[in-house]
Amino acid sequence: MSDELAVARAKRVAEMKALPFDGQAYKRLVEAGLIWLRTNQEAVNALNVFPVPDGDTGTNMVLTMQSAYDEIAELGHHKVGDMAAAVSQGALMGARGNSGVILSQIWRGVARGLEDEEVLTGTNLARAFANARDTAYRGVVRPVEGTILTVCKDIATAAEAAREETDCPIEILEKLVAAADISVEHTPELLPVLKDAGVVDSGGMGLYLILEGMIRYIYGEPLDTPTLSVQPMAALEMEKAMHAVEEGQDFEVVVDFYPHDELELKPFYDALEEMGTSIQIGEGDGMYRMHIHVPLENRYLPIDYIMDLGTVTNVAMENLVAQMGELNKDTDYDRLVLHNIDPGEIAIVTVSPGPGISRIFASLGVAAIVEGGQTMNPSTKELLAAFENLPTDKVIILPNNKNIILAAQAARDVTVKEVYVVPSRNIPQGLAAMLMHNPSGDLATVAKRMIKNLDTVRTGEVTTATRTVEIDGVKVKTGEVIALLDGKLVLAAETVEEACLSLLEKAEMDEYELVTLYVGGDYSRKEANRVGDLIQEKYPDHEIEMLDGGQPHYQLILSIE
Repeated sequence: MSDELAVARAKRVAEMKALPFDGQAYKRLVEAGLIWLRTNQEAVNALNVFPVPDGDTGTNMVLTMQSAYDEIAELGHHKVGDMAAAVSQGALMGARGNSGVILSQIWRGVARGLEDEEVLTGTNLARAFANARDTAYRGVVRPVEGTILTVCKDIATAAEAAREETDCPIEILEKLVAAADISVEHTPELLPVLKDAGVVDSGGMGLYLILEGMIRYIYGEPLDTPTLSVQPMAALEMEKAMHAVEEGQDFEVVVDFYPHDELELKPFYDALEEMGTSIQIGEGDGMYRMHIHVPLENRYLPIDYIMDLGTVTNVAMENLVAQMGELNKDTDYDRLVLHNIDPGEIAIVTVSPGPGISRIFASLGVAAIVEGGQTMNPSTKELLAAFENLPTDKVIILPNNKNIILAAQAARDVTVKEVYVVPSRNIPQGLAAMLMHNPSGDLATVAKRMIKNLDTVRTGEVTTATRTVEIDGVKVKTGEVIALLDGKLVLAAETVEEACLSLLEKAEMDEYELVTLYVGGDYSRKEANRVGDLIQEKYPDHEIEMLDGGQPHYQLILSIE
């Protein structure tokens, strides 16, 4: 840092220290944390360990933080305790995915530590993060070290130590940022799967960025320029799961190239920012991949620019507006015929990733369907809204995804209705649970039977690897077809057919009678029929059923019974 910048920072910090850290100052800190996290959102998403399209941690945390800020954006509270309580409420209702729910619990603990406080001090800040640590750990049944929980714990420890030296909240926040940075770097030493993948924990990194955004605001540093980093090539494939398209950004452009000289990231990013948004840079074996969203008139600019920098090997261009139109048309969940609930009946709320699977759930008698699954985890508020207006106080939620269970439990905990969460981790488990549904039965008994029936089915999932990694002895390369059995990576293959047949062998198909294949939205029915024929040929005495699932990312989901 230059002497000039150091002087400017010191002056800014002195000015900030002279101001009371009341509720409005707290609001500005939260906003800064949100902006900096959003700026580096894709870098957090790229830390996904498992080589499958997963609930993006960065996206989930940004949406959770956005909900928290939306709750306070127009509030004029001057008591920091009141503002912290509102942040906690907003984060809880907007929590998405496991990382978002845990983040909301951290804000809940902070709010408890600041309850009734007028201004932020070193003492109550240390108390707030001690409460955050305790609340976050209590909210997880089996806490895992090397995750966001560990980072939160290390932050709390640093806050308590710093309180012995100063009562200035800014000075303590500086120490918290430093402690979070160190803690994130150590996460691979605590969680072997991170070390094997060569990454740090994504949730912990997200929490660090939120705090770093706060201190950058205090220093007067920019919050809209991302930390320049090169992601693994596979991380850019995640952009295929779109939730929305920025206004004016009509085309997605992806360019693969080999630079003539060493790529200088700063001027490269600066030039691309003049053309569009959602800029990502990936690298693998010396080749770079550039991803950007641009308006119609700029769609060829990135290509021309990169051709001057190196040798272009591949260009892909997608019309985002048209693609979103097709997505909305194909996933019209409102047209489903759902079960009409009478007062006193049990209402089933289920999460579904595709229109075909939604139709199956509807035929089995669910009362409400929430769109969601991999890469699009619904929020606590969305799950709550699905059943709050139903004419019954008896509800069962089927999350059907391990990343949605915590949000379902959060929705259960904020309603006056009697709600059970049946912890289905995938679609076959959710459908198996539905077979035990009795609308007029005793709620606790029905929920217990549904939970018991989860283990009557095994689940296979076939998709394309999004990163090169070795997990549990299985070596995977980006672009290979991979298979998961009950959520565990079991093999990599060259084709979907090979993956399915090998998967059924590992599942010991001879001990079962039926396999149902749910066909993904991007997988042709012709190819799926070929897979079904091969399975039938190998297992002639078994029943093979094929249904349109419409799920994204996964060519096939297999239910083995």
